[in-house]
Amino acid sequence: MILNASQLEAVRQRTDEELRSGATHGYPAATIRDLLQTVEALKKEKRKWKKLAQERGQVLAAIQDLSVRTLPKNGDSPHGADDRNGTVGPRSDD
Repeated sequence: MILNASQLEAVRQRTDEELRSGATHGYPAATIRDLLQTVEALKKEKRKWKKLAQERGQVLAAIQDLSVRTLPKNGDSPHGADDRNGTVGPRSDD
């Protein structure tokens, strides 16, 4: 079961009340508290990785933009390669 933010907050409040009152039925309140802290930590990790993925996408877009701008426009090879067989140097029929 996936809990939304309001459900998590309700569980957190109930757990805090049980910790204050010293209730002993059900799951130990400390265990629930630890689980809630784990959920919060996972949310932070998810945000961190999402931000990293967005930054990676921006960098890849910038690299692609640079590569498009630096490639030859008329199909010429940038290093003088022979387009017929991929060799570098003067063509054999020159």
